[in-house]
Amino acid sequence: MAPSGPRPALPALLVLLAALLPGPGDAQTSVFPRGIILPRGGSVLVNCSSSCDQSPFLGLETPLTKREVLPGGNNWKMFELSNVQEDSQPICFSNCGGRQSTAKTFLTVYWTPERVELAPLPAWQPVGENLTLRCQVEGGAPRSNLTVVLLRGEEELSRQPVVGEPAEVTVTVLAGRDDHGANFSCRTELDLRSQGLGLFENTSAPHQLQTFVLPATPPQLLSPWVLEVDTQGTVVCSLDGLFPVSEAQVHLALGDQKLNHTVTYGIDSLSAKASVKGTAEEEGTQPLLCAVILGNQSRETRKTVTVYSFPAPKVILTEPEVSEGTEVIVKCEAHPRATVMLNGAPAQTPGPSAQLRLKARPEDDGRNFSCSATLEVAGQVVHKNQTRELRVLYGPQLDEKDCPRNWTWPENSQQTVTCQAWGNPLPQLECLKDGILSLPIGKSVNVTRDLAGTYLCRATSTRGEVTCQVTVNVVNAPSPTYEVAIIALVVTAAILGAAGFAVYLYNRQRKIRKYRLQQAQNGTPMKPITQATPP
Repeated sequence: MAPSGPRPALPALLVLLAALLPGPGDAQTSVFPRGIILPRGGSVLVNCSSSCDQSPFLGLETPLTKREVLPGGNNWKMFELSNVQEDSQPICFSNCGGRQSTAKTFLTVYWTPERVELAPLPAWQPVGENLTLRCQVEGGAPRSNLTVVLLRGEEELSRQPVVGEPAEVTVTVLAGRDDHGANFSCRTELDLRSQGLGLFENTSAPHQLQTFVLPATPPQLLSPWVLEVDTQGTVVCSLDGLFPVSEAQVHLALGDQKLNHTVTYGIDSLSAKASVKGTAEEEGTQPLLCAVILGNQSRETRKTVTVYSFPAPKVILTEPEVSEGTEVIVKCEAHPRATVMLNGAPAQTPGPSAQLRLKARPEDDGRNFSCSATLEVAGQVVHKNQTRELRVLYGPQLDEKDCPRNWTWPENSQQTVTCQAWGNPLPQLECLKDGILSLPIGKSVNVTRDLAGTYLCRATSTRGEVTCQVTVNVVNAPSPTYEVAIIALVVTAAILGAAGFAVYLYNRQRKIRKYRLQQAQNGTPMKPITQATPP
């Protein structure tokens, strides 16, 4: 009899019961149906009958809610059992002439689990480590027909029976990179197809897994060992072999100062770059931290950075501008722990200061005094330099080497007047003839007779003036005909010399041949004659 749906028609039921009743010689109790499977909370009709030929006493013993339906007959009764919640074995009984007999029917209740839940997965699962999936099941019957399937997406990982209440079904798998982002779930299957029913499935909510790889090696941290106050350095932190690299995070800090950084990602690597600035408050040894965080793990590298203060040395002149002959003191002062070197200063005991004394000379004008200071910080030597320029006031001067006193130039030639006055401040120079005609100093001029004469050159500055006389002599230019004659004479002499040398060689060879002929006629062995190099 089906567990639900409309009840069967009474005439058909009576015909079926008549066919199942025992014969007249038997006084037995029968039940129909003998076994049935129905959904929890469902109802079922149970028929109790007896083969007694008298009017037996019939009944149904059960803790279930029951009621007698239909008028019944002399030897059968129909009962309706409702709200069946669990498996039960109702007993039909009859009393025939003081003789009692019984018969059982088996009611099997089916229902799908009330709870099918996959236990939460770890937030992050290391690749290459075992992952245990746990499916928790509450309720569901009959358990003999109930199984649990653990799934990766639609892939079946394990199929197991449901045992216990509540039941927990587990399977252990090896987590891999392919599992990153995969959905895991579990499903119960109540298979009643052999009972003429269907396959009833309940599936848990899926859980997404995140897997990761974080190598055991610490990050590589590159940074300056020392950092000067108010200067910037660059810190680079990198690590290879990460998966998924896009999920990795980097933490960079100098002391209590978190460093803002930019991260560049590779296929399985990252590199974080940050600028770090030393402050006066951080002066001293500060810890530098680089941490790469992925999943629920991290890798760290620590080192120390020494923040130091090292101002440039001071170069002090008694006066930055002095007159020629004035004594000048040059001092160099630096950090108390520094060692300084002042160029031009005599050898002194190394220390944070040095000094030089000198008398200002014209050649000292524009001279740079450089002080170099060195300081050892955390095993490294750092350098600072400072330079000051000395200005020496001198002159004006008109030295003969810079302004010749006499020039002799051919007429109509191109010449440049060179006359240089020296001094600081730079003097103004002017050369005049008869107080009127100016000599074009530093310019190319065509020499004419008018240029000849004596000039008074005057160099003037705020420090005074000096003068000297220069003379320009203009001589006649060589005649073109004279030059041609000289060239012809030289060419003629060369030709005659070449001809004379040729005649000399010819006569010498002729004499040698004549000598050899005479020796041959006299039968005298000839000695080799070495030809002398002509003079």
